[in-house]
Amino acid sequence: MIQDVVNLINHVQGAYVRCIDNGQLEAWPDFFEENCTYKITTADNYAQGLEAGVIFANSRGMLRDRVASLREANIYERHVYRHFLGQPWILAEDSADVSSETSFFVARIMRGGATDVYATGRYLDVYRLNGGAPKIRERIVVCDSSRFDTLLALPL
Repeated sequence: MIQDVVNLINHVQGAYVRCIDNGQLEAWPDFFEENCTYKITTADNYAQGLEAGVIFANSRGMLRDRVASLREANIYERHVYRHFLGQPWILAEDSADVSSETSFFVARIMRGGATDVYATGRYLDVYRLNGGAPKIRERIVVCDSSRFDTLLALPL
């Protein structure tokens, strides 16, 4: 039973990072429930229970606005990400929701070809299962480092 959930969450996570890595940002909000939380924070802030995040959104509409801003308003050097994910660890599960933790590593590739480690950390997720079509109800991106590049443009 738990292996089925791991496979399901693993599949959704793979599709999620593929969407971002392939630059299909307009599809990114569709991975979330309409009423959702997306937050990027540091490991220190998370450990101390501090609510402030570097990025915070509490609806799919806010995520769509973020994508529109990236496409139409923000000016930043063109770059792409390549995500590497660990296996999701199921923290809790019931008939409606699954909570999981997944390690991530993100490389950033700049327009000129320079590649660097951009972020490492873990996703703390709550998925609504929706009868086998899971959507993210909450994603807290806990970054290991307390330093963020000023170019935190694309979603993690």
